[in-house]
Amino acid sequence: MRKASAVFRMLAPLIAVGVLAAGCGTSQPSPAATSRSAAPAAAATAAAEKPRSVASESPAPNLPAGSLYRNPANNRNEIVLADVRHTAVLIGDSQSQPKDSWPQRGIAALGYKLYVAGMGGTGFVAANDKTGNYIDALQRGDWVLPYGSPPLIVIQGGGNDASQKATDAQIASNAERLLAVLKKRYPGSRMAMIGTLAKGAANGGGRRTEVDALLGRVAAKNNIPFVSAGDWLTRFDAAKDLQDNVHMKPSGHEKLGKVLAGQLAALGLAPRPDSDTAPQPAS
Repeated sequence: MRKASAVFRMLAPLIAVGVLAAGCGTSQPSPAATSRSAAPAAAATAAAEKPRSVASESPAPNLPAGSLYRNPANNRNEIVLADVRHTAVLIGDSQSQPKDSWPQRGIAALGYKLYVAGMGGTGFVAANDKTGNYIDALQRGDWVLPYGSPPLIVIQGGGNDASQKATDAQIASNAERLLAVLKKRYPGSRMAMIGTLAKGAANGGGRRTEVDALLGRVAAKNNIPFVSAGDWLTRFDAAKDLQDNVHMKPSGHEKLGKVLAGQLAALGLAPRPDSDTAPQPAS
């Protein structure tokens, strides 16, 4: 088990906001509102800032945004957000990490604020030299989840699992583990999965397209809405918008962000009215 200080090293890059004030290094690590009346703007990753001290006695709602709260219901550190009731949680890899990424753009375009967790180079099985895969990093506290009940939790990934040659069984097993933890932690939150960005089986998508299809089967088994991205580079003529073999240029993020927003909306994942907000997690 890693020491608690790992939370403070890993947490700061995980918080995404809809709008950052100028000089983001001094801004609070809480998300800002996303306008639904104007053209959607991409969420931006907050500048590094240490979270406040862990509190275990004060009620979390009375703590300032950015505080770490030791939730007695699950004995885990959780971060207090300024407006968790309107904030979607995005767990992902390097596809999700840029502040203008297509996953962040697509979710923010629906009207959500964003809290982003995960790290580039990781996945359901894949790890890097800084952190473990999604479920292991979460379980040992490399990154933390919000206190309260976010309205939507989105899991994106699979590309690094494909490149690191993870087997179907390994990917499916760890995806199931992650989903089980998230369902228990947030019983009132809606969930969705985004598959693996690729060219498609007929156009050289290879293992990435296979992993996308596998994740679709895992999502279906768990009755979770799924957005397949396993042929998007071809179907939406986005291969020309790649900056390398995997990651998008700004033009690609903009293009695919619009595609994702449309598909999430079609799945009924737009924000619900405040009167229909999900309940707090079970204690």
